[in-house]
Amino acid sequence: MSYVEIPGAKVPIRMWADPATVEDGAMQQLRNVSTLPWIKGLAVMPDVHFGKGATVGSVIAMHGAVCPAAVGVDIGCGMSAVKTSLTANDLPGDLSRLRSKIEQAIPVGRGMHDDAVDPGRLHGFSTAGWDDFWGRFGGIAEAVKFRQERATKQMGTLGSGNHMIEFCLDSDGAVWLMLHSGSRNIGKELAEHHIGIAQKLPHNQGIIDRDLAVFISDTPQMADYRNDLYWAQEYAKYNRAIMMALFKDVVRREFKKAKPVFEQEISCHHNYVAEERYDGTDLLVTRKGAIRAGSGEYGIIPGSMGTSSYIVKGLGNEMAFNSASHGAGRRMSRGAAKRRFTVRDLEEQTQGVECRKDSGVLDEIPAAYKPIEQVMEQQRDLVEVVAKLKQVICIKG
Repeated sequence: MSYVEIPGAKVPIRMWADPATVEDGAMQQLRNVSTLPWIKGLAVMPDVHFGKGATVGSVIAMHGAVCPAAVGVDIGCGMSAVKTSLTANDLPGDLSRLRSKIEQAIPVGRGMHDDAVDPGRLHGFSTAGWDDFWGRFGGIAEAVKFRQERATKQMGTLGSGNHMIEFCLDSDGAVWLMLHSGSRNIGKELAEHHIGIAQKLPHNQGIIDRDLAVFISDTPQMADYRNDLYWAQEYAKYNRAIMMALFKDVVRREFKKAKPVFEQEISCHHNYVAEERYDGTDLLVTRKGAIRAGSGEYGIIPGSMGTSSYIVKGLGNEMAFNSASHGAGRRMSRGAAKRRFTVRDLEEQTQGVECRKDSGVLDEIPAAYKPIEQVMEQQRDLVEVVAKLKQVICIKG
């Protein structure tokens, strides 16, 4: 489908979703965002659903302003994937050992490494910029500096919720490695720190929702936020890169005879801010649950722990600010999923997948998400599919 345009307060709301299927709370959030004085455009992805302040699945383009709650608290959250030379024929009948080895190498949930990972010891990992990155830690908000040790030990860890590590097969039987994570606790604390500052600023006192408080250009608060935001986005990117290097090492050891070769990694943020230019104007584009899909750019759109995921190439649709969905998108809250479904439902919906099948991940049951095929159909003018993947192992925290 192409987009549906709905009148907003200052800009039209361009939706790559059927407005009738979007819950009332999310529609109100979109209208609220369209009232912001600095807004220049709002594009809504097919995985749209209710979030904090701004919906998940929205792309907000503003001139001279950025809303920290519209970035989300997991700054830089995103996906990484890599195709391997392995095929389905290389896999053992029982995948439980492989799953266990991956879980041993990469801490999940609230876990962290006993000692910080030394990237210099990781096979093929580029350490260019690593020392400079950590050197900039001294310049981030004083309020979170006491978390440095934790931040170093959480680098290369998964987290919980919808974060995952997957071992997938594409339609031709080729093995792909895929994972989803962000900036861990340090990103969350930076986000919450700055959201609190923004909400107290005088220019935000009259806005429709305090969770839409913004920083404006040429102020010290904006400079501080952008410094910390870009650092956290980099943390998230390194976090995924280190996890992928650890993941590859497990695969090398477990498939030693096959001598696996790995293609170029694909990596994309889906909770972040970028400086982009549209119609001759420099804008700050916030993608909250959306990936950049510029012409020819690779991206990753996952389903849920029992459905397909997609490797895509962007079509460069400027009406969507060169964006696409970040996944299937939830169709019910975590609480609603836990009330509605049972462990038996989870077992049925993840049949054939080596994964957790217990009440601790019931909120991640596939039925709690929108059908990924429908989401992909609704954004045919945003991306083209390069590969369709189905997981055989899914690890969650």
